[in-house]
Order: sequence, then structure tokens, then C-alpha cells
Amino acid sequence: MSVPTVTAPPPRSSESTATTPPRTVRRHWTEHGLVFVAPFLVVYALFLLWPLLYGVKMSLGDDNIAGTDSHFIGFDNYAEALQDPDVWSSLWNTVWFTILSTVPLVLVGLGLALLAHHLRVVQWLWRLSWFAPFLLPSGVVGLLFMWVIFPSDFGFADQALASLGLHPGIGWLTDERYAMLSIVATTVWWTVGFNFLLYLAALQAIPQHLYEAAELDGAGAWARLRNITLPMLRRTTGVVVVLQILASLKIFDQVYIMTAGGPDDSTRPILQYVYQAGFTGYRIGYASAVSYLFFALIVIVSLIHLRLTRRASEEGARI
Repeated sequence: MSVPTVTAPPPRSSESTATTPPRTVRRHWTEHGLVFVAPFLVVYALFLLWPLLYGVKMSLGDDNIAGTDSHFIGFDNYAEALQDPDVWSSLWNTVWFTILSTVPLVLVGLGLALLAHHLRVVQWLWRLSWFAPFLLPSGVVGLLFMWVIFPSDFGFADQALASLGLHPGIGWLTDERYAMLSIVATTVWWTVGFNFLLYLAALQAIPQHLYEAAELDGAGAWARLRNITLPMLRRTTGVVVVLQILASLKIFDQVYIMTAGGPDDSTRPILQYVYQAGFTGYRIGYASAVSYLFFALIVIVSLIHLRLTRRASEEGARI
């Protein structure tokens, strides 16, 4: 009886075993991907791209708030804005506020985060109390400081000066010497909670064994702060500084509520000037041109920071 021979099937070629999907499958997934992304693209184009392009179109014309009798005038609005002293004074007020507010907001946020991280008694209360002001609307904060903290003679600030034996009656919001500082103090109390939260999260992410090893080597609290905590918070500090600069450059609410840009336009930011030019002076085209010049400034600041951050990262990688 003969045993039948079984022949093994020929091995498949590498081409047949390749897993490259057919073109129809790629088209199938592409089509379904576009279907899922399409709602976002529609909303993005409708509420961001279209207003952006329409704003450029208005900045190149003499559009008014009524939308009638507008003509194309090219870059005349931009040329006028660059020669307008009110634009430069408002821009300087914005930059000066950014300089005055950024440093205390970073340092105070870091200090509060260090305290909340090391305090062992009712930690939730400290964290809530320092972050809670950030949740308040700008209108509430502006009116609170305008009618409770900074009124002359009977406000909380003047009462504190009187209790220290100093002369009260300072025009916190009506004197050019103190108006910007009062707005800075209001902004620090209001928004420092966000920076505090970022720093607190970064502190909790630092490995504890670094502090334990440093303590075994005899490093004190100041040495641990200088050699471990601050270097580990370098990236967080960079993020906080950038976010704070961009937020300060866009200041409008608290100034408009508390001083309306006064006294004598000494606190008027660039965004308030854009508002006044467009909705009070009825020159929508000119206001658009000023806003796009300000937008260009913000882009330049962002690019400079990106360049500096990239260079610092490259130098750190070499080390």
C-alpha cells in the first residue's frame, strides 16, 4: 500500500505578505476622517478665519460703524496709526503695565506656591483662598477695588495708611502717579491664583528623593531651594512668564471699569484706544488697522520668546 505524498504549499512571496493597504482603503479612511474633522473646520473658518480676513479688508478701507460709503484706501490707515501720538502713548501704557505686573505676578505666585506646598495645616484652605479671586469676574473685581479699597479718605487703603500714621487721602485712581500702580495691585490680587496653581502643580511633580539626598548631604533649606527647586521650575517659569506677558498686553477690563483710561489717558491701554476709535469715533477701518499693528507686536514678542527658549534648550542639551 503506497503512502500518498503531501506537497507543502509554496511559500508566499514578500510582496504578497506585505500589509500595505490598497488605495481604496486609504481613500476610505481619508473620507471618514474628513467627515469627523469637518464640523471643527467649519466652526474654525466661520468664527476665526473669516473675521480675521474680514478685519484685514476693513483695515484697508475707510469703513465706518454704519457700514456705508466705504472705499478702498490701501495702507493709509496703517500710515496714520504709525504717526498717531495717541497710539504710541496707549501702547506705552500697555507695555508699562506689562512690565509692572509681570514681575510681581511671577514672584508672588511662586512664593504662594512654596508656602502652600510646605504648609501642613489645612492645606485646602490656603489653596482655595489664594486661587478663589481668579474665579471672580472682572466687573466684580473692578467695582470691589473701586468702591471698597481705593476710595479717598474712607477706603481700605487709606484706612491702612492712617493706622500706620501716614497721611491718607491719596487719589489712588485719580492721580497719575498712583493710578497705574493701583491697577497693577488689583490685577496681581485678581490673577495671581492662576500662576500659583501652575507653580503648585510643578512643585508636586519634583521627585522627593532629590530633597532627601540633598538633606543627607547637609544642604539647608535655602540651598535646596536654590539648587533643586528653582532649576526644576525653570520650564514652568518660562510658561508663566509668556502667559503673563500675553495676558498683560491684552489688558482692558479693569482699566475701563476703574479709571476709563484716565486720568488724562495715563492708564489707557491700546485695546481701549481701539475701542474708542471704532465705537466712539466710528472709524472701524482705522481701529482695525491699529488692532492689526498690535497683533503684529504680539506675534513678534512670541517669536522672540520662542527663539530664546529654543536656544536655551539647545544649550541645556549640550551640557
